[in-house]
Amino acid sequence: MTEYITLSRFIIEEQRKHPEATGEFSSLFTDIATASKIVYREVNRAGIAEILGGTGSVNVFGEEVQKLDEFALKTFIGVLSRGGYLAGMASEETASVIKIPDDVPKGKYLFAFDPLDGSSNIDVNVSVGTIFGIWKKKDGDGDATEEDFMQPGSEMVAAGYVIYGSSAMLVYTTGQGVHGFTLDPSVGEFILSHHDIKIPEKGKIYSANEGYYNRWSEAIRKFVEYIKEEDKGTGRPYSARYIGSLVSDFHRNLLKGGIFFYPADAKHPKGKLRLLYEAAPLSFIIEQAGGAATDGRRRILDIVPESLHHRTPLVIGSKRDVETFGEFMEKYGG
Repeated sequence: MTEYITLSRFIIEEQRKHPEATGEFSSLFTDIATASKIVYREVNRAGIAEILGGTGSVNVFGEEVQKLDEFALKTFIGVLSRGGYLAGMASEETASVIKIPDDVPKGKYLFAFDPLDGSSNIDVNVSVGTIFGIWKKKDGDGDATEEDFMQPGSEMVAAGYVIYGSSAMLVYTTGQGVHGFTLDPSVGEFILSHHDIKIPEKGKIYSANEGYYNRWSEAIRKFVEYIKEEDKGTGRPYSARYIGSLVSDFHRNLLKGGIFFYPADAKHPKGKLRLLYEAAPLSFIIEQAGGAATDGRRRILDIVPESLHHRTPLVIGSKRDVETFGEFMEKYGG
């Protein structure tokens, strides 16, 4: 008989290896799983529930807020804010730190998340997901401030994402490898399906929005030309695979190998992706899986955010592919 290892059991067994553990972390992940199930249910019934499309409002970046964005945000806040393990939360959908209710004890963890990455694609039935990073509050008790979140990704205690596609899958790391759990709807539990995920050292896929090709630097254009060239000895050309939903592109490349890049360009010289909510959590995961992540030159996990909504270029995936991208940046001054 196949042994089914649930997410909660896996976390408890991992916790036993650390006698100093208090159980707060296990409770936090139990609630992340619960919120994810609720969001997945709503994603699956979005058309029926008339929750597709925009709300008519915009977020702090002037981007239209999708109804499912708002639902996912409220769901995660509602479920996680009352657990007693968080000092504060931060989301790309809100302008400032999300405070924990006054009647709830303040915990030691900070939770930064993108409630529904790729939500603009939900109307056309493309996979979307939730991305999150967890840090510890370093100074004092009480409510978290924006300054508390100004920690590099290297200080994270955990990171993960949930992809809502043909199945729901939760992938996370605590710095001890990367593990994936697939939701079994018949029992309502996330079951271990991918143990100790490792990304191939070199891939054959590249993921980028080539509609921005003319905005890119010479270095990036040269790199794209290189990976399109025919050379069997180096496994070229690479196949182009771009969904436009970061969590979906990342998930595919994590399992199959490859490189995703959303570089700086003439319109966004500092990059477009958010460090706290997207780049840092995924970079923690990819490094634990044997891959690499940079902004083209610097390791993403070394970057200290300057604000809650710090933006960055992102180059992430198989280690050798990311290194090759960096070589082009060095050679052509990208």
